[in-house]
Amino acid sequence: MTGEGRFDVDGFLRELDQVFAEHRGATHAEPLVREALAATRDLGDRAAELTVANEAMGLMRSLGRHDEALGMADAAIALVAALGLDGSEAHATTLINVATARRAAGRLDDARVGYERALEVAAVAFGPRDRRVAALRNNLALLLSDRGEHRAARAELLAALAVLEAASVDPGADLDIASSRTNLALECVRLGLDAEAVTHAEASMEIFRRGAHERDPHYAAALAGHAEVSLLMGRPADAVDAYARALAVVEECYGRGSDAYAVTEANLAEARARQGPRAASSPRASSPAAPIGAPEPHAAPDPVTGLELARSYWEQVGLPMLEERHPALLARAAVGLVGHGSDRYGFDDAWSRDHDWGPGFCVWLTAEDHARHGAALQADYDALPREHRGHVWGPETPRAAGRRVGVFEVGGFFESLTGHREAPGADAPHAWMLLDEATLAAATNGAVFRDPLGAFSRVRDGFRRMPEDVRIALVSRRIGMMAQAGQYNVPRMLARGDGEAAWVAVGEFVSAASSAVLLLNRPSSAGYLPYYKWRFAALRALAARPASRLPGVHPLLSDAVRLASAACLGGAGFGEGGAGAGPARAALEAAIAEACALVAGELRTQGLSRSGDPFLEAHRAELDARIGDPWLRGL
Repeated sequence: MTGEGRFDVDGFLRELDQVFAEHRGATHAEPLVREALAATRDLGDRAAELTVANEAMGLMRSLGRHDEALGMADAAIALVAALGLDGSEAHATTLINVATARRAAGRLDDARVGYERALEVAAVAFGPRDRRVAALRNNLALLLSDRGEHRAARAELLAALAVLEAASVDPGADLDIASSRTNLALECVRLGLDAEAVTHAEASMEIFRRGAHERDPHYAAALAGHAEVSLLMGRPADAVDAYARALAVVEECYGRGSDAYAVTEANLAEARARQGPRAASSPRASSPAAPIGAPEPHAAPDPVTGLELARSYWEQVGLPMLEERHPALLARAAVGLVGHGSDRYGFDDAWSRDHDWGPGFCVWLTAEDHARHGAALQADYDALPREHRGHVWGPETPRAAGRRVGVFEVGGFFESLTGHREAPGADAPHAWMLLDEATLAAATNGAVFRDPLGAFSRVRDGFRRMPEDVRIALVSRRIGMMAQAGQYNVPRMLARGDGEAAWVAVGEFVSAASSAVLLLNRPSSAGYLPYYKWRFAALRALAARPASRLPGVHPLLSDAVRLASAACLGGAGFGEGGAGAGPARAALEAAIAEACALVAGELRTQGLSRSGDPFLEAHRAELDARIGDPWLRGL
């Protein structure tokens, strides 16, 4: 008997995510999905039924029950038509899932038609730069590979990778980027592009390692891809190791009876056969394991970054403690390293280790969990060994601004950094304008190793999503300062002979331009401009990213800094006569002009200005006209 009502779709999806996060998918996912399908039909909630049908389709496909997956595909297509959703996002999503189910079932011609139709709908419904379009191109590439069209597959994967790297908040820990690179590695090997294959395979594995995704089912796929690359390149020992680790992940996520387990197990057997008898006597397999958390005496310190050390310390020391002492928090606590310090940005080096650096991590709890478990967990954290991999926690400086590692309540952690327990809303532009970019950088940097509830990431992502009006207002201010300090005052002060004033103006110009570059790349993707001593490190890192905007500004700002002393104050090799003398002045002014021209071009590319004027102040009126909030527009 059916009735009218609404099914709790969000609650169902949260519960399903938690089932997989806790690695109960093999036993609990299917009953949960079937119960949800029955409930949507009883309630007559056809929109919810479509969502659940799409989830069921993917689950049946992953379990190797292709007839059931195809049945769900037919039902989902019928629901799209009945709900009048042709051309919508739901239609595009369903087409992608249906085509993927058909590809897995071996119906390649039908799948190709489905993917091509999905691309048509998705280009309109999602937009060409949406992450879902990248996922679609990835799936189409897999199909093309199945058909032996490897050059076309590589082209699709490169297009997908460009979309993902432009859209990603944290490319260094992005699972979708890792999957794309794994698939690219395979296609490159098949095309004889071995060097490119190794680059993609190693980059994929690094993402999983840095992002602490080693228990994610996607990690199994990456490992299997890495193993296949290793086999194709004649490295069976590496393939055995990767397949063995993949098999353990598949068993935990889907169970021994799944299609994925059978395929991975067969691949492992083949890799072992190619390796020969050495596999059984591998030193890796026979070496006794060291006690968890025990440092190696007199071992030389690893040349490791702070984030890598934190992740290793968490996995080898912190996680076992949590499993033993606080098992209830395994499905609730977020863990990572975020906040103040060069290590959080990945900018640390040997010179960073004299203070506030060493093995440690942050645990973030909800207010309720912190009240109940925080003190006991902090005591257990304090009892952990303070040495790991030859490194000890360095002395804290007076400017350390409180604890940088340990146990925190989510809201209190962000309040200690920003003064806000969570990000201001779009209706509070004044609050956003009072937040320094370096403060926002500290609140959104680093890495989150795990966050099963999503409570920490939700708040962190809120600070990453700067309202568009605020972003445009800040861009307007920054280009105004670039024009005033760099284009106007540097040559004016040099002509006047006031070298000190010109030197200060160069500094203001570089600071404003650095901020403009990050803002025009969007904080949600590129982050915020950090504390002054790490600004050039941030610009270098951004310029090195594929598809980054304005990569050419960074070297010009570097030139401006290098030339400023000689141009403004005089210097050997640049002629005599003090401020403004010699060729350094011309080179400095040229670097400033070129950087401003690049920024003006980017404003036009993004549709923020139509002006062709090289003077950046002339572009501000068009930017300000695009600001909806009257208070911001009047600043």
